[in-house]
Amino acid sequence: MLDFRIIEYGSCDYHTMVDLRTEVLRKPLGLTFSAEQLQKEINDIFIGGYTKIDENTILAGCCILTPVSENTVQLRQMAVSPLLQGKGIGREIIVFAEEYARNNGFHELTMHARKEATGFYQKLGYDICGEEFTEVGIPHYEMRKNLK
Repeated sequence: MLDFRIIEYGSCDYHTMVDLRTEVLRKPLGLTFSAEQLQKEINDIFIGGYTKIDENTILAGCCILTPVSENTVQLRQMAVSPLLQGKGIGREIIVFAEEYARNNGFHELTMHARKEATGFYQKLGYDICGEEFTEVGIPHYEMRKNLK
């Protein structure tokens, strides 16, 4: 069971989250984050899921919620620590993000899911909307879920 926190932009926890996102999502593609890309996140909602390993509390996984309209929020930058993948952490993060979005007046959650992750999201009730497209050099699909 994870301990969830809303992370403040620019905080130490935020920088730890950027490190995890870089390791899991960017490095394998030969990419990094530019200062300009990170600056654009200033109004986003950062969700971190923490767990204890031995005596240390670590960031097990994270995601970002970006409001795109009055009723819709986009889930972005979902990442789980490589040490903890395959243990249900991604599912816990999604469930928390949906509940947070619902409690803050959003009725729909959308995302650009990597093609290899679409099965994971479909099991959680997300539908593919539209054709495959390329983002950061790899295949993606837009996926959506009604939160009402």
